[in-house]
Amino acid sequence: MKVFRDKVVVITGAGSGMGRELSVKLAQRGARVAISDVDPAGLATTEQLVKQTGAEVHTQLLNVAEREAFLDYADTVAAHFGTVHAIINNAGIAHHGEVETMEFKDIERIMDVDYWGVVNGTKAFLPHIIASGDGAIVNISSLFGLLSEPGQAAYNSAKFAVRGFTEALRQEMLISDHQVAVTCVHPGGIKTAVARNSTTSGDHDQQATAEFFDKYLARTSASKAADIILRAVEKEHARVLVGADAKLIDLGVRLVGSYYQGITARITGWVLSRT
Repeated sequence: MKVFRDKVVVITGAGSGMGRELSVKLAQRGARVAISDVDPAGLATTEQLVKQTGAEVHTQLLNVAEREAFLDYADTVAAHFGTVHAIINNAGIAHHGEVETMEFKDIERIMDVDYWGVVNGTKAFLPHIIASGDGAIVNISSLFGLLSEPGQAAYNSAKFAVRGFTEALRQEMLISDHQVAVTCVHPGGIKTAVARNSTTSGDHDQQATAEFFDKYLARTSASKAADIILRAVEKEHARVLVGADAKLIDLGVRLVGSYYQGITARITGWVLSRT
């Protein structure tokens, strides 16, 4: 997929942040878009922004963790547009807490949305995308799909799983000679509401955690992140690192290997002692 004009692109988690920016920018490039989210107000705002570009848009509330609903959604979108060329599995949530204090349900909730949501979207739309003859699947992993971070075990689990799933899928598409480009996206700190909407366990202060992320870690705007992602998809890149922080940390992990774990543990411990 080297151009988006006249292509049908599905974006999950389109009610805010990167999902909204991707939806609007794709519409501005001439794509027809199908947008979904669990937040009706946010989704309605994105729909209006897309309509202002003059693009055709299909809008539906969707919980990506609900597999049957996702399968029905794929058929609905394909019937509406007549074809589907691409999906960007962007929907995601976050949780901060140590393994010792997390409940099983905390881990399951993150996996259901951040991992199974990607699997559900890929499986639901893959037959349609293959049939289009010129398609793409874009799965949003994270900087935390490149390295693990204390307090992020649930999120790390989901994002590493997304990375493995997506890289295997890309190879399968190459072997099968399907005209489907597959891209795994690893954003660093992006200025979105993900931290403010996250949950915590143990003695972590959710508001303090969100404020720390927004102040010190969120360095890349959602608009810039969307531009980087779309350029990578146009070039059919296998992997895209979004933000200088993602590039720097990826390089560091490659250089020091598993020794990064001790370094990260010391840095995180120092930060926690001062917050």
